[in-house]
Amino acid sequence: MKKITIVPAETEDLPELLRMARTAFIQAFTIGNKPENVEHYLNEAFTLPQFEKEFETPSSYFFLAISEDKIIGYLKVNETPSQTDIHDPESLEIARLYVLEEFLGRGVGPELLNFAIELAKQKAKKYLWLGVWEKNARAIRFYEKNGLRKFGSHPFPFGDEVQTDYLMRIDF
Repeated sequence: MKKITIVPAETEDLPELLRMARTAFIQAFTIGNKPENVEHYLNEAFTLPQFEKEFETPSSYFFLAISEDKIIGYLKVNETPSQTDIHDPESLEIARLYVLEEFLGRGVGPELLNFAIELAKQKAKKYLWLGVWEKNARAIRFYEKNGLRKFGSHPFPFGDEVQTDYLMRIDF
């Protein structure tokens, strides 16, 4: 695989980002979930109007992992007040970190995570946190391997179910 570059997303990137994000979400969450719940969530959270709204939010930032002019992963981080749960001005939330399945295990995830950690440090945050589905063992192992630790959980509405996300963090 060629070099990975991480760049801030631009408005014109949103259609391609949305296609990649929908694909990565389907790859990550189809197994273990009802298809209708996956479809419902995609139609709620992974639409162009929703991405445009999130992109225009002043305290949310999208970054793209690019290889050979193709978006292969992305990162969305939130500062307060856009955070989903904690709302601590001393923290930075990873709202999303997705990599296309064909690029898993090739260092893209660690590059995006390290980018987020460095961004949090540059912004003088005391810790970085995220929520991860309790049944996503691969992601949990990845985050634990990279220094994040569970510190709580929260409910996550997903279609006609309420699932549990573990809250994980790394302190600086």
